[in-house]
Amino acid sequence: MTTSPRIAVTMGDGAGIGPEVIVRALLDPAIAASAQCVVIGDAERLRLAAKLVGLEPDIVAIKSLAEAEFTPGRINVIDLGLLPADLPFGQVSAVAGDAAYHYVRVASELAMSGEVQAICTAPLNKAALQAGGHIFPGHTELLAELTGTEEVSMLLSTPKVKVIHVTTHIGLIDAVDKIEPGLVERTIRRGHRALVDAGVPNPKIGVCGINPHAGENGLFGRGEEETKIAPGVETCVADGIDVHGPLPADTLFFLAGRGDYDLVVAMYHDQGHGPVKILGLEAGVNVTVGLPVIRTSVDHGTAFDIAGKGVADHRSMIEALRLAVEMAPERVAG
Repeated sequence: MTTSPRIAVTMGDGAGIGPEVIVRALLDPAIAASAQCVVIGDAERLRLAAKLVGLEPDIVAIKSLAEAEFTPGRINVIDLGLLPADLPFGQVSAVAGDAAYHYVRVASELAMSGEVQAICTAPLNKAALQAGGHIFPGHTELLAELTGTEEVSMLLSTPKVKVIHVTTHIGLIDAVDKIEPGLVERTIRRGHRALVDAGVPNPKIGVCGINPHAGENGLFGRGEEETKIAPGVETCVADGIDVHGPLPADTLFFLAGRGDYDLVVAMYHDQGHGPVKILGLEAGVNVTVGLPVIRTSVDHGTAFDIAGKGVADHRSMIEALRLAVEMAPERVAG
């Protein structure tokens, strides 16, 4: 007998909007019916967030998953108790950054042991994370370290377009230096596998160039498309993957947006993130591809400018939870 997947939801930075979007998303009837969600975080902070958004759930602190009960209006929290009661919203805090790290650490341990079938993360603040002594550019790299994974990719998923990144949280000059045929090839393969696993049997993949017009046959740049990208694409084509490129990024995103491609391979962070965020933050979900565990996330930050005001949009969290449910295997009951 199987039942709905169990998902560890990390609270993110307690000074940001994570607590309030989690509370609102977990009370959504469709989410409650499709998943058994347990928050890894701070119960008191969630209770405060619930008051801010005008809700009155039963937020219950538990020590282990065995204590969780899934009834309407109840939110189970593995309460690490790391945040002070007077933690201000909207400010970088080393304490909140350290807590955010430990929420992810515990969730990773639960996923690696098979106690949960997926992780869904609320946003953390990179400056706070590092102030707390954890030197990672973000969730993607942190989870790779915690799970012992050498290389992963960030995939952004929206209803209109899906984008996987060859490089992410590094400067543009460093990104161009890092791009090479092997990395391009491995990224294409990870994206292809992710879509096949998601039910797209033969995804059509487009690969962006680096330079304007994908170099215009050597007119722009220094031949990066021919030396850094094309060999990786050709190797994947030879193995039967339906992949095309390098192509001009602006044209490729237009074609993908109208449905001609199932996946776009972006070379660097903003090349992929810009078009996705134009579609609306409430639509985007971040997936870490290549981990031994399933991880989805909201596609927005901690929004310190509105944190603590009870006005944050929780739709991206709902979409992230829905995708985690779709990707996660059913859980054996008992």
